[in-house]
Amino acid sequence: MPIYEYRCSSCGTQKDVMQKMSDAELTVCPECAQETFSKQLTAAGFQLKGNGYYATDFKNPPAAKCEPTACASCPAMNGNA
Repeated sequence: MPIYEYRCSSCGTQKDVMQKMSDAELTVCPECAQETFSKQLTAAGFQLKGNGYYATDFKNPPAAKCEPTACASCPAMNGNA
């Protein structure tokens, strides 16, 4: 279920509401009871990158690189690479 951000233009109350896409938009502010509560336009919680993956996914984490001069226990330093 998506989370929508609402804001009251009368009292300034902001609230995140989890509701179905088919649910009616909220209009009455829970704080001041005025009909000035409206849905805000916000950024998506994910980013698309190439080839069908999301930029926020961790499908292939970057490999850790070991600097031979900085790591005495590195296999490359001990001739085991």
